[in-house]
Parts: sequence; C-alpha cells; structure tokens
Amino acid sequence: MEYYAKFKKLCQIEARRNILILCIVAITCLMLQYFMLPYGNALKSLLPNNGAHSSVKSGFNLIQSLVKSENESEINPSILVGAVEKDDDSKDYNFRQNNNLLVINVDRIIDNNITSEGEAQDEPLELDKMLGPKFLDDVSVNSSRVELSNTRRIEQMVEPEHQTLRNNSLHLNDGFSIDESENVESWNQANLVQFEDLRELPDTEFTLLRNDSKIMRTRRRKKGRPGPPTIVIPIDRINKMVSQHFSSSIKLKPQLLSLKDRDKEIYDAKLKILNSAAPNVVKELYAPVFRNVSVFMRSYELMEKTLRVYVYKDGKKPIFHQPLLKGLYASEGWFMKLMEGNKHYVVKNPKKAHLFYMPLSSKMLEYTLYVPNSHNRTKLMQCVKDYSLQIAARYPFWNRTGGADHFVVACHDWAPYETRQYMKNSIKALCNADITIGFKIGRDVSLPETLVRIVKNPTRDIGGKQPSYRNILAFYAGNSHGYLRPILLRHWKDKDPDMRIYGVLPISISKRTSYIQHMKSSKYCLCPKGHEVNSPRVVEAILYECVPVIISDNFVPPFFEILNWEAFSIIIAEKDIPKLKTILTSIPEEKYMKLQYAVRRVQKHFLWHARPKKYDIFHMILHSIWYSRVFQIPSR
Repeated sequence: MEYYAKFKKLCQIEARRNILILCIVAITCLMLQYFMLPYGNALKSLLPNNGAHSSVKSGFNLIQSLVKSENESEINPSILVGAVEKDDDSKDYNFRQNNNLLVINVDRIIDNNITSEGEAQDEPLELDKMLGPKFLDDVSVNSSRVELSNTRRIEQMVEPEHQTLRNNSLHLNDGFSIDESENVESWNQANLVQFEDLRELPDTEFTLLRNDSKIMRTRRRKKGRPGPPTIVIPIDRINKMVSQHFSSSIKLKPQLLSLKDRDKEIYDAKLKILNSAAPNVVKELYAPVFRNVSVFMRSYELMEKTLRVYVYKDGKKPIFHQPLLKGLYASEGWFMKLMEGNKHYVVKNPKKAHLFYMPLSSKMLEYTLYVPNSHNRTKLMQCVKDYSLQIAARYPFWNRTGGADHFVVACHDWAPYETRQYMKNSIKALCNADITIGFKIGRDVSLPETLVRIVKNPTRDIGGKQPSYRNILAFYAGNSHGYLRPILLRHWKDKDPDMRIYGVLPISISKRTSYIQHMKSSKYCLCPKGHEVNSPRVVEAILYECVPVIISDNFVPPFFEILNWEAFSIIIAEKDIPKLKTILTSIPEEKYMKLQYAVRRVQKHFLWHARPKKYDIFHMILHSIWYSRVFQIPSR
C-alpha cells in the first residue's frame, strides 16, 4: 500500500508538471502569435471559420472590428464605432469609439503623400501604419453566409445566371484564373478583357485585340510584380469604338410600349439630343475641345431640365456617406459631398428618379476592411456584394433594371475589382479607366483623378506662364511606381537639358523651382502611368496650363465620350518613350499654341467649387453619367 501511495503521488506530480509544460508552450505560442508573427493570424487560421464569430444580423450591419492598442489592451468589438467625422475647423477626419477614443489625423497622412515640391505620390495612404497591424483585422462580414431563402432569390437576380467569373472572362495570360477568393495581385496582372466588352465590338476589332502585329506584346507578368500590359489597344481604336457605340444608338424605332415612365422621359431626351438643330455656341464653351459641341450643349440643357437622382441613405460610415476631400482620391469625395447636398437634381421620392446614386467611398473601403500586406481583397468585394443585395432587397428599383440605372463614383485603383461582379450592369465612374480590365465604353465613365491640397480653396494656384515664357520643353518628377516610370527615367533622366526628367524632385532644385513652378514653366508635362493607367498629373497639367502628354496604354481619358483630347493633349504609346523628344520637337509652334490655348479653355471643366458652377467638374461628371444612361435606353 505504501508503495502504491508513493506511486500515485508521483504520477500526480508528473501530470502536474506535464500540464505546466503544456501551459508554458501555449503561452509561448500566444506570445509569438501577437508579437512576432504578422497580423496575429497564424493561430486564428486554425480555428473554424478562421476564428470569426458567426452572427445573423438584419440590415447592413456588416462592419465589426477588434482593435488592439499599442499596449495590447482589449477593446470590445461591440463598442467599436466605425465612423469618420469631419471637423470643419481642422479639416481632420477622426475615427471614434464610444469608450475608447482613437483619433486619426487623415489630413496629416494625406500631406505625407504630397511632397514639399508639390509632387503627388501615387501610393495608397498608409493609415494602417498609424493604427498598427491589428487594426480591423477581425472584420466580420458574415451576413452573406446566412442562407435565407429571400437572399437566395435576390442573388439570383443580381448575380449572372449561375455563371462564374471564369465563364465571364477571357484569360489572356495562361495560368491565371479568377475566383472570388483568389489572390487579387494575379487578377490585377491578368489584364482580363470581359467577354461582354468584346461582344460589343465588330469582328475586325476583336481580331485586332488578338492578332494585330502592331500591338506591343510583352512577356507574362510575374506574380506580385506588375509589368507591361499583354495587349495594347491604340488610342485611335478606342476613339473608333466610342464613335461606333454612340452612332449605333442613332438608329431609333418608335416602339415605346415597354418603357417605364422615367425611361420614356430619358428616351424623349435622347430623341431631342439627336434631332435638335445646332445652337449657337455659348461663350463659356470652346468648340474645338468637344467631339460635337452642339450635341453636348443640347444634352447638358436637357440634363438640367430633366434629370432627377435619388441618393440611397443605406450604408454606414465610413465606407458610405463619408467623403474624403483632400488628397489623390478627392474626386469621389467631392462628388459625394456635392451630390448629397444638391437640391436641384436630388429627389426624396425614388419613384421620381431617373438615376440612383450609391454613395460608396472606395478609399474608405480600403481603409476599413483591407488587411495590410494580405494581398486579399475578398472582404472588400464581399462588402460591395452585401450592399448591392441590401439595395435589391429593400427597394424595387435595382431589380427593375438589373442595376443599369444605378451608378457609383470611385477613384481608388481597386474600384474595378471591387465592383466588377455585383455592379457589373451599373454605371461606374472610375479613375482607373483601363479598357482591358473591365471598363466598358458606352456604360462606364472615366473619372478625373484630381489631387486636392487645400479643401477650402481647391482652385488655388491654378494658371501658368504665357507660352512665350515657358522655357522647359518637357517636365516630369515623381516616384518610380509601376514598370513604366523606371523606363522613362532610364531613357531621359539627366540625358538632355531640354527634358527635365527627374525621379523625386531633388531638394537642391526644388528650393529654386518648385514642382508646381516647373509645371507652370513647361510646354509639355509628362503624365506616365503609375501602378495603374490613371495619374493625377493629367488634371494637374491642365490646371497649370501645361499641355499634358499622356503615356499610358489602354487608358480612356476623362469625359472621353464628350471631349476631343487630341485638341488639348498629346497621347503617346508606351513603346515610343525612346522617341519622346523627337515627337515633341516635331510639333510645329503653331500647333503647340493651339494646344496650349485649348488647355486654358478646357480648364474650367476640371475645377472643383464648394458651390458647383455650370460646366465645372461636378456637372461634367454628372453629365457623363446622364449621357451614358441616355444612350443605354433601348431603341425599341
């Protein structure tokens, strides 16, 4: 018995020691999890549903976040308020929590993206660095997992008819495939051309995309390392596609029985636009910068008289209804602010509306839901999906047209990805207007990317020197984002005194002549693409009365369906960078003077005003959306 008691006691001691060792190992793993491993996701990935707590919620309460502060103290997700409030005095945007105040000075972050020389950097705002790697890491977007019968019916109406993205896309790079949970870097690099886009082209144009020997062909991009596009559609072909789309809408038929009242009003406006006599051009407009100034004037007049817009109140801040008015993505914020506050076009009764505005901020979507360095934007796309489903479930208007009379205005580079499936039929005003990744001519609108430095005075410093005092042939300064800018620098940096081509503008030079002064003193301002086809330099050049030289294959310039960009800009293929000076010096002085004068005359169409003015950028964006809808109304 004595030996048995000793043995039992020994076993108990051994068991306690083993439990203690296991506890120490577990604590060590947890310490590594939170302090050494990235984002604290290693252990969470082992749990069911990635450690997320499933919840069934009504409405659109999609965003719940678990935030860890610098001292690792826990904050209850139920008390986190994902709102951004605008402080009119300081122009700051502050994320606030009910019991724990977390203040983020967004203006300071934006200012870090604008160098002292005034140069715009195209990098995303690093808001996540201020919050720490755990900020909003555990966002719960679980409402789509609730398999309710009514949701299933809505999805059948919103989504394509049981088709996957793989069936809706033409994969131009072997080895790339797209699904909803795919690493989105490969999607960005795949350069998909939607079948629906190609279906609208004549056979000759489709053959061009595949077989034209003049198209620059490049090697396949490596994953995570963007490279040149696999296909290049020349700007004259894009021009032809625009002309073909709108000319095909002229063939009208008188059968209107199937049109609703509001669509009938738009159809009547379409008839008036196409059949009206050419009016005298008003002095505010300069005819050469328009494709057809008479058509534009008539269309603009009918927009002012006819168009009514309903703005959805659904969606919570900061992703919805929270405009950013400063920085690279200010276009979507300014439009949201001015549209929601507009009394002429906005109606409270949606039954009276011709168009429906979904006030989504693509930049705030990234702020709120993207896990830094995760290379996965599934949560962002899921948020857009749930928002679309909510609109379809709560209102009858989306289902009536499949979303064709709904529109979003989004300037972030990722917006085409976020909206490509669940808003595929909607009108999308996008800064990233790349015709090879889903931008559809005739439906979508190219949104100007405008860098706003001062919210209270966004038009400050506009203008420039007279042509005779512009002693710099061509100017560029900026970071080496993407594959194209290093090529530009390799060919022209420090190679020619007439070509002021820099990387980041050196301090020794900026002390004498700032970035803005360089633009004001140059004949031509180079606007090479960054990571994506768009660049704020296009609008900057116009504001400083410098002829923009757009170097970005497959880019559809802003308001392309209305404006004649050949009248006030130079568009150069990326492959012609080595011949850049030859091309610019071959332009006769007389033609340059016409280009520069046209830049000054078109400038008014790219200016933001606290109170919108006729023909300004707000009205031009709205007109392009209206124009798109007018020419989508079926002619039957």
